[in-house]
Amino acid sequence: MTMNLTPDERRELFGDSDPEQYAGEAQERWGDTEAYKQSARRTAQYTKADWERIKAEAAANTEAFAAAFTSQVPAEDAAAMDLAEAHRQHIGRWFYDCPVEMHLGLGEMYVADPRFTANYDTDHPGLAQYIRDAIRANAARQRA
Repeated sequence: MTMNLTPDERRELFGDSDPEQYAGEAQERWGDTEAYKQSARRTAQYTKADWERIKAEAAANTEAFAAAFTSQVPAEDAAAMDLAEAHRQHIGRWFYDCPVEMHLGLGEMYVADPRFTANYDTDHPGLAQYIRDAIRANAARQRA
């Protein structure tokens, strides 16, 4: 993923986190897919303002998932499935087309890859699994 940002803008937006930290791994795993190519084309064009919107949307979605999780809203509840659908739409809007089957794969990766799990579970242990379960429930709803 190539970002059209200055080093100062990167620091301002992402702090010490490097969004391109796993770029090589991502290219190796998915570089030949249309989704990867589409994401690379899109993200290369984004401005600082775009990245601010992307980050704000993603944070709001994660916060809403955390609120549902801590309120013990079942992952199969319409509210949780709506959050999963908003997550899928966010990916489709900013990165690559994300059909239900692809979204299911992402949900599985959130619990299978400890790096993703840690990202979601730091403040709310079990949140990654909850998100995965809501993604599964949303997929079943979409197929019905």
